[in-house]
Amino acid sequence: MKNVLKSLFESFLRSRRMLHHFERWQALLGPKPAGTASAAMPPGIAQALSAASRADAAALLASLHSSPQGMAEDEALALRRQFGGNEVRHEQPLPWWTHLWQCYRNPFNLLLTVLALVSYVTEDMKAALVIGSMVVLSTVLRFLQESRSGKAAERLKAMVSNTATVLRPTPGAASALRIEVPMRDLVPGDVIALSAGDMIPADCRLLAAKDLFISQSALTGEAMPVEKFCSDRGSHEAGVLERDNLLFMGTSVVSGTASALIVHTGNHTFFGALAQRVTAADQGTSAFQAGINRVSWVLIRFMLVMAPLVLVINGLAKGDWWEAALFALSIAVGLTPEMLPMIVTAALAKGAVVMSRQKVIVKRLEAIHNFGAMDVLCTDKTGTLTQDRIVLERHTNAWGEASDHVLQMAYLNSFHQTGLKNLLDKAVLNHAEVRLETRLQTAWRKIDEVPFDFARRRMSVVVENGGSEHLLVCKGALEEILSVCSSVERGDEVLPLDAGLLARIHAIASELNTQGLRVVAVASRVLAAGTQRQAQVAYGVADETALTLLGYVAFLDPPKESTAPALRALAEHGVAVKVLTGDNELVARKVCGDVGIEVGRVVPGREIEELDDAGLRTLVERHQVFAKLTPAHKERIVRALHANGHVVGFMGDGINDAPALRAADIGISVDSAVDVAKESADIILLEKSLMVLEQGVVEGRRTFANMLKYIKLTASSNFGNVFSVLVASAFLPFLPMLPLHLLVQNLLYGVSQIAIPFDNVDAEFLRKPQSWSPADLGRFMLFFGPLSSVFDILTYAVMWFAFSANTVAHQALFQSGWFIEGLLSQTLVVHLIRTRKIPFLQSRAAWPLLAMGAAIAAAGIWLPMGRLAHYFRLQALPLAYFPWLAAMLAGYAALTQAVKGWYARRFGWQ
Repeated sequence: MKNVLKSLFESFLRSRRMLHHFERWQALLGPKPAGTASAAMPPGIAQALSAASRADAAALLASLHSSPQGMAEDEALALRRQFGGNEVRHEQPLPWWTHLWQCYRNPFNLLLTVLALVSYVTEDMKAALVIGSMVVLSTVLRFLQESRSGKAAERLKAMVSNTATVLRPTPGAASALRIEVPMRDLVPGDVIALSAGDMIPADCRLLAAKDLFISQSALTGEAMPVEKFCSDRGSHEAGVLERDNLLFMGTSVVSGTASALIVHTGNHTFFGALAQRVTAADQGTSAFQAGINRVSWVLIRFMLVMAPLVLVINGLAKGDWWEAALFALSIAVGLTPEMLPMIVTAALAKGAVVMSRQKVIVKRLEAIHNFGAMDVLCTDKTGTLTQDRIVLERHTNAWGEASDHVLQMAYLNSFHQTGLKNLLDKAVLNHAEVRLETRLQTAWRKIDEVPFDFARRRMSVVVENGGSEHLLVCKGALEEILSVCSSVERGDEVLPLDAGLLARIHAIASELNTQGLRVVAVASRVLAAGTQRQAQVAYGVADETALTLLGYVAFLDPPKESTAPALRALAEHGVAVKVLTGDNELVARKVCGDVGIEVGRVVPGREIEELDDAGLRTLVERHQVFAKLTPAHKERIVRALHANGHVVGFMGDGINDAPALRAADIGISVDSAVDVAKESADIILLEKSLMVLEQGVVEGRRTFANMLKYIKLTASSNFGNVFSVLVASAFLPFLPMLPLHLLVQNLLYGVSQIAIPFDNVDAEFLRKPQSWSPADLGRFMLFFGPLSSVFDILTYAVMWFAFSANTVAHQALFQSGWFIEGLLSQTLVVHLIRTRKIPFLQSRAAWPLLAMGAAIAAAGIWLPMGRLAHYFRLQALPLAYFPWLAAMLAGYAALTQAVKGWYARRFGWQ
């Protein structure tokens, strides 16, 4: 069962699997001392990367027929034809014959094949034909379903694709054109621009870098980002991963900016060279797959115990050990849920396609389990609770007075930064472009920048206007800006920043916050442009000192009208929402209150830092809103909720959300998110809305519910059948049913279950989180399995006493009666157990399941009554049998309904 789901969305999971396999590779190789990180890399690729690290940048560009402005489009197209797509080999679509083999290769089909061969060797051709039909049906249906799902996956893949910013030379222009290109279309020689939040799409050599920090944790296991430089400052004896000027596929940019030359793509990257080895060594399974495995092997072990028991009882009671052996083999087949792989795959694939119509893209099918089980959703505020339509509402000096000068400085900062442009920057540019764009762009020239990072929470640009001085303009969170300010500007005056001014500044900012405005501070500093500065020696964080506070730009992001109804809908479905935001407490309180969240006390990030894990676990249960959080705070909150037994979803779209997305049971992001957030997520929303998420949760629960139906039905029905067989074998002078009868009955019943993935689900069942519990399944099997045995035994009595089918000469009549009753009761129990309500009256199955059940019931009655009865060694039943049959089926329905009500009150129903 390990491969039940593995092949379905293989191509869709390129980057997600990339990170996963890197982690597996690290675990496989174990910790390595410095300098040996590339020991497992094939020598040719290690040597090529090492040579690229040592080579002169100009020579390396020339060897790849590229330039600092990038490669021409026609040259890139030619290389793409030569090298193929930027994808590793294991992600290519499987040949149909390999796919067909994977669909066949599961424990149930292998077991049935052995039984078919045994039947063939023993010249029981009918049994061999029926068992073979079961194997072929199961395999072909799964193959067709997965092929169809694979095509759907390709369509879904197009909805969520990662791109890279590629430089293309523009004839006659001094600067290169920047275009977005799908990562799979990159080729060696392409020059890419990188900024915070980007994934590294291939193995690259740095050409330019500014405060560039790369997260290589997926490769090396090191939690802290590493700084990269244009030149390799380390020893050439160091391992390839320690080279300062190399970037590797699958890592991500934490902060800073860079341009890099792609030297290796696809299978020739560090990851591509190791992919096959890692895939072969990957023995991990998800919690969902582990649950399916446990159920599968419980049923197989049950079969391995019961089949020999049936053999012994029948052999001792009847003396015909050969006939008893064939009957025991048939019991083994009857206990085998050969449709389980196909039903699970069909249910998950159908759910993923339906969810895509709700603008919810499932990257990992197994995630549907956690999606349905989610009971706590952690989400950011911006764009989720609010409209994601940030507008610049005010631009004031430090005294709260309107100031165009502050707007000009904010514009310079937002326009000239090349790092992570967020919605606030776009709002500044959109607000100011008519009045300021032409004048400011021509008057000021960019010299340098100090990119944003989540530790400083600010960023700076350095510009000059032809004079002898450089101007550093810094923009960021108020507290972080104030920490590097020594003075405040008011008109033509510059006042020293003392305690009184600080208090006034905080009061003004707090007043803006209480109005729901997000305040960003703007500060500046004049720097002398000396000889070293003229030589463009880089500016850095150390230059962000002794700044003068100019004022604030305040932004408004109104709450969405759909947020409050969506929050109520999530609450009705048992999902609690907790807001985790980097904004301050006042803004968080205002926005959350406007959308109907019971805020209570807003917990600041500084308080989380003071708590140990036990204290945090208590805190997260009591409060709903957390503000001024860092990425590490968000991750700790998610882990604390998980430790408390919750199934936690986290919704985020920024680079600061990536740690929490990976820590959550179900990571949720949006199509507009930064690359690293999308790669860390399990679910991608095409619209950043809680209403869309609520619809996805409901569909995820519906999918999981239909999958559980088949598992519960199979387990309980199989258990009841074996119990009935054991009773009959102990007291009857002949077999209660021939091996052929059992095989045909099992085949027909399996066909009737094909439509379960398309069944309706009661609304009540969708209102609470669902969870996977094999232990609950065992209890369910023990309670409901023997119910069918009660009426099987009544059927024995009716056939024995009412119709005198009590001798070997009349065994065909007895067997025909039980064949029909057994098949119809199995078909009926589908409708009894699929719902907590009264079937057909309060809850009706979907028409495909109704039609399939009716067709199989008709076929089951026709076989003994029709022309093929003699072929199947059955006998037409007298019409007087059918009132008895109707009475027993009605009694079975009534008893099952009564037990179902008691069971639901005692143990719950899901």
